[in-house]
Amino acid sequence: MQHYLLQRVDQELMAGREAILSTGLTQAEIESFQEMSTLLEHVAGAGKSSSLLPVPNTVLVALDPGLRPTKFARHPPTGRQLDLAAAVQDPAGLAAEKKVVGVEVAGADYRVVAARLPDDSLLLFASDVESLKDATRRALKVDAAAGAVLLVLLALATMMSTKHLVRPLEHMVETASAIAEGDLTRRVPPGRHPVGEIEQLRTALNAMLHQVESAFETRERSAAQLRQFVADASHELRTPLSSIRGYLQLHERGMLRAPEDRTRALSRMHTEADRMAKLVEELLMLARLDQRPEVRFGPVDLGRLAHDAAGDLRAQQPLRPVTVAAAGGAVVLGDEPSLRQLVGNLLVNVRVHTPDGTPVRVTAGPGPDGTVRLVVADDGPGMAPADAERIFDRFFRAGTGGPGSGLGMSIVAAVAEVHGGTVRIRTAPGAGLAVTVTLPAAPAPALFDEGPARR
Repeated sequence: MQHYLLQRVDQELMAGREAILSTGLTQAEIESFQEMSTLLEHVAGAGKSSSLLPVPNTVLVALDPGLRPTKFARHPPTGRQLDLAAAVQDPAGLAAEKKVVGVEVAGADYRVVAARLPDDSLLLFASDVESLKDATRRALKVDAAAGAVLLVLLALATMMSTKHLVRPLEHMVETASAIAEGDLTRRVPPGRHPVGEIEQLRTALNAMLHQVESAFETRERSAAQLRQFVADASHELRTPLSSIRGYLQLHERGMLRAPEDRTRALSRMHTEADRMAKLVEELLMLARLDQRPEVRFGPVDLGRLAHDAAGDLRAQQPLRPVTVAAAGGAVVLGDEPSLRQLVGNLLVNVRVHTPDGTPVRVTAGPGPDGTVRLVVADDGPGMAPADAERIFDRFFRAGTGGPGSGLGMSIVAAVAEVHGGTVRIRTAPGAGLAVTVTLPAAPAPALFDEGPARR
C-alpha cells in the first residue's frame, strides 16, 4: 500500500513539473504574476494551495543558474527550502533525467523533482511523505491487530469445531478402553449433533460390541455347562465303577467263597455295567444332538410310536393303567429312532417316578397352526415349582434323587429342538405331571416321499 501511495505522489509531482514547463515562463515572469502571492503563502505555510502545487505539503525551492537557492516571489528562501536545496546533490542532473528522488531533511522524508526554466534557473518540487508513511504504518498496525484477532477467533472456532467432531471418537476410545478392562456392557453413546459417517460408525461399532458380548456370554455359558456336564458325568460314572471295583476286590481277596455270594456279585456287576453302558449311550446321543448332525428326515407317525411305548410300559408294569388316544394326522417329518427315544423317555420317566398303579394317558394328534401334539400325563405326586424349572437340566433328579441317570428329559428337549419343536410341562405338587411336545406336522407330500436331510 505504501508503495502505491508513493507512486501517486510521484505522479502528482511530475504533473506539477510538466505544468510549469508547459507555460515556458522564466522565474522573473512567474514572479510578475499577482497569483504568486497565493503560492508564496503556501510555501510559507499560510494555508491556501495553488493549482500549480501537485499535492498538499509541497515545497517549492528556486535555484539560480549557479544552483544556489534564491528568493522566490520576492521572499528569501526559508530554512526548510535551504535544507531541501542542500539535500539534493545534483539538481541539474535531476532536471535533465526527469525523475523523482527521495531525500531526508530534518528526519522527514521528501520526494523531489526538478524543472529547468528557460532562463536556466531551476525549480525544485518537494513533497513531504513522512505523514503518509506514518499513516501507512498505523494502518499496517491496525491491520495486523485485526488480523491477529481474526486468527485467534478462527483458531478458537477451529478448535471448537474439531472438538465437536472428535468427541464421538473420544467416546469410542473410552468405550474400547472400558471393554479392554472387561466391561463388555459398555456402548458408544450418541452425540448431541451426530455427523452422518461418524454416526454410522457408532451404530456399526455398537452392533459389533453387542455381538461380541453375546458371543462371550454364550461361550461362558457353554464353558460353564461343559464343566458342569463333565463333573456330573464323572460323578454318575464313578458310582457304578466304584461298585464294580469293590466286588472285584472282594473276589481277589477270596471273600466271595459262597456260590450265592459270587452269583450276587456277578449280578450286581452286570447291573452296574448295564447302567454305565446306558449312561454312556445317552451321553453320546446328547453330544450328537448338540452337534446338529445332518439327518435325513422322513414321515413318522407319532401315534404308532405312542402305542409301541405304551405296550413296553404295560409289559414292564402290568398293573399300571395306560390309556392311548392317537387320532389320525399325527404324522411329522423327522428321524424315527430319535422320536422313538423321545416317546420312550417320557414313559420311562412316568415308570420310574410314579407308583406302579398310577394311571398314565398318552395322546397324539393334530395341534393348531400345522403342528402335531404329543401329551403324556400322569396322576403322580407332581413336582415343586423349583424342580419343574430344572426338569430339562442334564443329570437333574427331583427331590433327593432317585433311579435313572437324569438325562431322559434332557434328551426329550434336545430331540424336540432338533425337529423344530418345543416341550412344555404342567405340574404342581400332588397334581401329577403333563408333558406336551409340539412338533411341525409333515406336509402332504411327506406322507409318501422321504424328506430332505436337515441339520
